[in-house]
This record gives sequence, structure tokens and C-alpha cells, in this order.
Amino acid sequence: MGTLKKFFTHIGTLLTWTEEAFLCLLLLAMILLACVQIFLRTFYSSGILWADPLLRYMVVWAGLFGAAVATKQSKHISIDIISHLVPEQFLPWLRVLLNFFSAGICILLTYAAVKFVRDEALYGGRSILDIPSWELNLVYPLAFAIIAGRFLILAVKELGDFVLRKSTIGQT
Repeated sequence: MGTLKKFFTHIGTLLTWTEEAFLCLLLLAMILLACVQIFLRTFYSSGILWADPLLRYMVVWAGLFGAAVATKQSKHISIDIISHLVPEQFLPWLRVLLNFFSAGICILLTYAAVKFVRDEALYGGRSILDIPSWELNLVYPLAFAIIAGRFLILAVKELGDFVLRKSTIGQT
């Protein structure tokens, strides 16, 4: 059992490193491209034709993958008034319920995003640099699926922690 846990911990660490490296490279590319655009516009009264649309797509990619990282770290945006109204003993169950609910919403968003990308592939046109627009929009189903998975993992972890706490309290 310890070997399996170690394996999944290693995989999780590798995925975290990959995600953070991707976001850093994306941010670096965005900064460099924006600076080149500013330089070209300021000193040469021109610019790269496809840079601004590409930067818009890159911002969306960075935002959605940043949201996935924030979800993993439980630092996502949440509007949670209920936790201030319920008694302390119900908070672990509430967190589990909210995480499952959030996962369900993200699964619905993933489904809608898959339909959107499918429709873009069937009827959409080309975008910047002659790239099909659906390829640039793949970030939506991918990010929402990752976020849904993260919420499910958080829910199961919270549930496991709560059950483990209850069983250790019952043994004492």
C-alpha cells in the first residue's frame, strides 16, 4: 500500500511541476510577445498582425490553467455564505458536499465545452496563423475537466479525512 501511495505522490509531483512549468512558459511568452508588440508599434509604427489575437488566446489559457492550479491548492474563488451559518460540527460534511457540487458543475461545463469545440470543428473557421479555431478553444473542455477532477479529489480527500478522524475518535 505504501508503494502505491508513493507512486501516486510521485505522479502528482510530476504533474504539478509540468503544470507550473507550462504556466511559467506561457506567461514568459505572453510578456515577450507583448513587449515586442510595444517596441514595434513605438519605434516602427507597425506590429505583428497575429500577435494581439494570439495574446488574447494565451490570456484565456493562462487564466483557465491558473484556475485549475488554484483549485488544486484550494485557493479558488468561492462564494460560501453557508459555512458561516452552520454549526462547526457540520463543516467537514459541508466541504465535502460543496466539493462534489462544484465537481458536478464543472462536469456540466466540460460537457458544454466539448459540444462547443465540436461545433467549432464542424462549422468554425480558421483563426490566427491559419490555425483552426476549435484547436485554440480546446482549453475550455480540458481546463474544466481538470478542475472537475480536482474538486472530486478534494471531496474524496475531505471525506476520507473526516471518516478517518471519526474512526480514530471512536477508538479512543
